[in-house]
Amino acid sequence: MELICDGNGKRGQEIWDRMRGQESQDRKCCHQVGLPFEGLQRRKGSVRTPRRTGGGLVPPPDREGATALVMLGATECIEDLMPTVKTPTGLVGEAATPWQQTSLQNLSLKHPITELQNTVLSICSSKSLQERCVLQPEDPQQGVGGQSKDVPMKSVSENSNPPQDLKAEMSTLASQKKEKRLTLVPSLEKMLGKECTNGENTARLQLEVLTLTEELKAQKELVMLLQKALEAAQQEKRACKKFLTTPSEEDRLELVRHKERCMADLTMRLDALMKKNKELKQSLAVRDSHVVELQEHVQMLMQKNDAKQQVILKLSEQLSSFIAHPLNTVCDTVEADSLRNIQEKFEHLEDCLEAYKQQNKFLNCEIHQLTKLWRKSSEEEKGLLMKCAYLEAKNCQIESKFLVVLRQLQESADLDVSHQKMVKRLIDDALEGDMKDVLKMNPVSEFDEYGFKIIPDYEVEDMKLLAKIQALEIRSNNLRYNEMVDKPLRTRWTNYLGSRPSGELVISPELKTLLRCGIPPEYRQQVWLWIVQKRTKHIRESHPHRYQELVKKCEMSEHPATRQIGLDLHRTLTTNKLFSSPSSDAIQELRRILLAFSWQNPTIGYCQGLNRLAALALLILKNEEDAFWCLVAIVENIMPRDYYSKTLIASQADQRVFRDFMTEKMPRLMAHLEEHNVDLSLISFNWFLVVFVESLPTDILLRVWDSFLYEGTKVIFRYALALFKYKEEEILKIQENVEIYQYLRFFNKTVSDGRKLMNIAFNDMNPFPMKLLRNRRTYHLERLRVELAELERIQEEFTREQKECKDKDLDNAGSEDEEDT
Repeated sequence: MELICDGNGKRGQEIWDRMRGQESQDRKCCHQVGLPFEGLQRRKGSVRTPRRTGGGLVPPPDREGATALVMLGATECIEDLMPTVKTPTGLVGEAATPWQQTSLQNLSLKHPITELQNTVLSICSSKSLQERCVLQPEDPQQGVGGQSKDVPMKSVSENSNPPQDLKAEMSTLASQKKEKRLTLVPSLEKMLGKECTNGENTARLQLEVLTLTEELKAQKELVMLLQKALEAAQQEKRACKKFLTTPSEEDRLELVRHKERCMADLTMRLDALMKKNKELKQSLAVRDSHVVELQEHVQMLMQKNDAKQQVILKLSEQLSSFIAHPLNTVCDTVEADSLRNIQEKFEHLEDCLEAYKQQNKFLNCEIHQLTKLWRKSSEEEKGLLMKCAYLEAKNCQIESKFLVVLRQLQESADLDVSHQKMVKRLIDDALEGDMKDVLKMNPVSEFDEYGFKIIPDYEVEDMKLLAKIQALEIRSNNLRYNEMVDKPLRTRWTNYLGSRPSGELVISPELKTLLRCGIPPEYRQQVWLWIVQKRTKHIRESHPHRYQELVKKCEMSEHPATRQIGLDLHRTLTTNKLFSSPSSDAIQELRRILLAFSWQNPTIGYCQGLNRLAALALLILKNEEDAFWCLVAIVENIMPRDYYSKTLIASQADQRVFRDFMTEKMPRLMAHLEEHNVDLSLISFNWFLVVFVESLPTDILLRVWDSFLYEGTKVIFRYALALFKYKEEEILKIQENVEIYQYLRFFNKTVSDGRKLMNIAFNDMNPFPMKLLRNRRTYHLERLRVELAELERIQEEFTREQKECKDKDLDNAGSEDEEDT
């Protein structure tokens, strides 16, 4: 701030003496409020001490001199705040830049001086307005020299066009600073001319200090902005110079393209940021709604708390009244003696409670010790059971191998008669032994949990021996897999089904893997029912009472297939005890299911093999209607069309597809079978038609059906290939056609290791794409249709020729009779 004096030296001397007299009082006030006091010494950008010459102060010679002083103060202030950029001598343009050249990504098409002017003018106008409001509260409408406040705004609007260089912008800034300083001088003189108390001086000085502090902050911000603008201008200048000094148009075009790519990249970043901003706004809205809910919940809790506080206050008042007047309160209901008895009883109960606590603590310690002992004994028992199961499995394996050796010795022709008799006696002893002592698969019954017989009854002695060998192997595998596989699998199924509502399974790879490993018996009905409902959802929703309607129709009218169904009922699952009696409930339920399906699908009606499918579904689902819909799902949804028609054309096509897969997956075995003229369809046709029912052991059969109901017919091909792969080496050893057929007739029933068979089906047979299966099935279906059409044409021709021959014979016979006459 500059001190401006008039031309009279005497008047300046008086002002100076008064200021020096007031200095000592101001110093004391500044020390009291904790502010530094510099006196009237000269400071850069602040109050400057006038130069004394002769009898008084020498004022500036004129208005221009005062303006020069203001500009000098502004220049000194800027030098203090902004360090000068030192340019090396002898360097011009790009070489004079003290920093390294950056990439052209900061190149702007807008002139940097325009941005600099807008920034400076906006800050200066806002700061000028604030300073005038603070320093001139008594005359807000009047500015410097009687001008209105609208003058700076006008100058801003008039100077909206970009100036020629930065010097014009600095001159504008210096003029505005000059106006501020000239505005502050009259105010300061007016304040110094008044006689004020110490408190008023302190307030004045505080106001001046605050004003100068704010001005200093504003100047620092302005200088920082100017530095940034200057750096941007220099960078743009270097970029423009590089663009203009580029020798070829291609390089210039490449620079422009580079900037366009930078602009596109920035646009993409802006879009991403806008998208992120939108997501954050949505998240903020969700959180705001959550906050509102929490506020409502807090309000409700506060209301509850208020209600509880009121109850507590009421109870506290009652308690205080009771403590203040205990006799008056109690004597209304009980007498003093009864109160004393109650207190004694209360003390007695407290003693009893303490005794019970001690006793409970002791019992808890005992229980803890017993629990530790029980856990230890349980672990030991588990280890002994596992060891026992392992030894029993080992014993079954040894006995099975022993029986196999006896069977091979029996078939050998090199033994003497005595040795043959000894082998036969050993085999008889093994067959006559009590199998319940050896096989403990079910200690109560010889049937499994679904009613199938564990060891089938065979009349042929050789088959009996094979059945016992198979039973021993199955027992051994069950004992080995029980701890290692079955229990962990049961735990996985429990966790999977426990994490979902009842009947709400979801199609997923996890479910597919679990189904391939097999469903535990306790969960099989639930999972099968969900799969059947999923496959028949549409038809069941459109006809919710379809089965009941079909059963009534069967009672009212007889279907043409009734007789054939009645004949096949007694040949269904002969090894299962539930279907062994003609009068059993399962037989009657199966009859109704098959008759209802014959009315449900008139195109098929009834086909041999459907009885086995429906019987197995009835055993697992344990409900007549659910078994009917399971049969519908298999025939109409899973199996291809015409699979159970009169021509069985789809079944024949699958046999040809299976032969192709056998040639690809097992060429050595297929060549061996073709060498001995073995037709695979004679063995595998029944597997595909009834999905291995009565062709595999029960546990393996149900595991096949677990995957078949979920994945479809591809599972049948996988397991059929796996069966031949399982016994490939044994089949290759047989070199006679008849012996091969005899072996293939029962070899599938000798498979005992279901886990090994599953690994072959789903691992060794890969890759097995469903698309390839569909294409080959379509190809063979077309060929079969052509062959059937040709066969029908041949039959028609044969029938027509037979009819013509009969007519000729009748004509010849008639002519001979006429000749005789």
